[in-house]
Amino acid sequence: MERPSSLESSWWTLLCCLVALVLLLVDAPLLSRCSSSPHLVQVRERIRINGQPIGKELFTKYFWQVYGRLDESKDAFGGTMPAYFRFLTILAFHVFLQEKVDVAVVEVGIGGAYDCTNVIRRPWVCGVSSLGIDHTQILGDTIEKIAWQKGGIFKAGVPAFTVKQPEDAMAVLRSRASEMSCPLWLCPELEDYQADGGPLRLGLAGQHQRSNASLALQLSHAWLHQRCLPDQSAPSTGHEDAELRPAAPFKPQPITLRGLADTEWPGRNQTLKHGAVSYFLDGAHTMRSMQACVAWFRETAAQHERTARGPVARVVLFNATGERDSAAMLKLLLPCHFDFAVFCPNITEAVASCDADQQNFNVSVENMLTRCLANERSWRLHTGPQLLIQDLEPLPERKSDTLVFSCILSALQWITQGRDPVLAGPAQRDSPLNAATRAKAAPLCAAAEIHVLVTGSLHLVGGVLKHLDPASSR
Repeated sequence: MERPSSLESSWWTLLCCLVALVLLLVDAPLLSRCSSSPHLVQVRERIRINGQPIGKELFTKYFWQVYGRLDESKDAFGGTMPAYFRFLTILAFHVFLQEKVDVAVVEVGIGGAYDCTNVIRRPWVCGVSSLGIDHTQILGDTIEKIAWQKGGIFKAGVPAFTVKQPEDAMAVLRSRASEMSCPLWLCPELEDYQADGGPLRLGLAGQHQRSNASLALQLSHAWLHQRCLPDQSAPSTGHEDAELRPAAPFKPQPITLRGLADTEWPGRNQTLKHGAVSYFLDGAHTMRSMQACVAWFRETAAQHERTARGPVARVVLFNATGERDSAAMLKLLLPCHFDFAVFCPNITEAVASCDADQQNFNVSVENMLTRCLANERSWRLHTGPQLLIQDLEPLPERKSDTLVFSCILSALQWITQGRDPVLAGPAQRDSPLNAATRAKAAPLCAAAEIHVLVTGSLHLVGGVLKHLDPASSR
């Protein structure tokens, strides 16, 4: 087995995707492997070989091999089995050992220093993307504490790359690199790379993806030089000092440019058009990622509205999980001027046969719905009449109706009002609605088009994709 690359970032899964696709397209007989989380629809998405989730038969085969061995040895470890993510990490390592992959792109779960993926003693290269505040109960409540955890993936003599960070976070990363004798390089701007025929084109939407693309280029470039082109010049892997060194831009090969241009990743800055309904899907769930989501949505939705044949109704479908500050994220969405704010738990549909891959067995349905009602109250507080301090006169009220549904399917059916042919099919179970809820939908029925932003949770986005793209569940 070749040494895998170790990777941690705020937009980590996208970066894994970029690196894996660039490596997949190099002009060499490589078998590339990507381990990422969370999954959107099927748990098999977390383990990919050559860009595709492993098949059901392969997953089942290796699942029971790992489960059996762990069950046999659990008495030596207090009689317990590894938790969900740890089990999947062990399974992922087992898969690429058995499949004899040439290169593995491994995404850290949470943090880095104490994450279960951080058992790789000597990876080829490490990467840290743009840092933000998330998982504060585990990683700490400041950017410095989080940076310390992220820097835990650095290894002595192993080149590491990062992008522009807040000053305090960068200082911590530099300190961690120095402690571990790890050479740390700062990626250049994407515009600095040389390319024939104009600027590099990305398949992923959103300005924030440009730093991810630069980091992906540097990580794949470093691995290719060490593994496949050892006689050519590459960044030094010896520790020279504690300074953050600028990584040199280079001229990517045409096949690499194709990798950047062809990269797609569902649920991140994704647009789907189903008849009169356009869906804008982004699993943003931190303040920084939500800011990027809002910028992307306002630009992209405006482009769609310019070609609409009449008035457009805007709807946000939102949910958030864990300790995340829903109220703060909802406030960031106000400039989008939604006509409706709809809230629902991450439950795909209200039937017993709901796919276990998308269920959270650690939180009760009652708690999920309570969180949705709290989110609705937060939205109403943000959008209701507000007073100016100087004269105590109310500001003009921004009209925005709110609704809470018990599952994703019910929410989508109400939002689309039978205008999405996929959701209107006989396979979709309709939910009975009271007269008041039906009456609220009049603006949706009158609009020429309906634009729906789905955000706040990757699990919510995954549940939506299950209904919008039934093939993703197979």
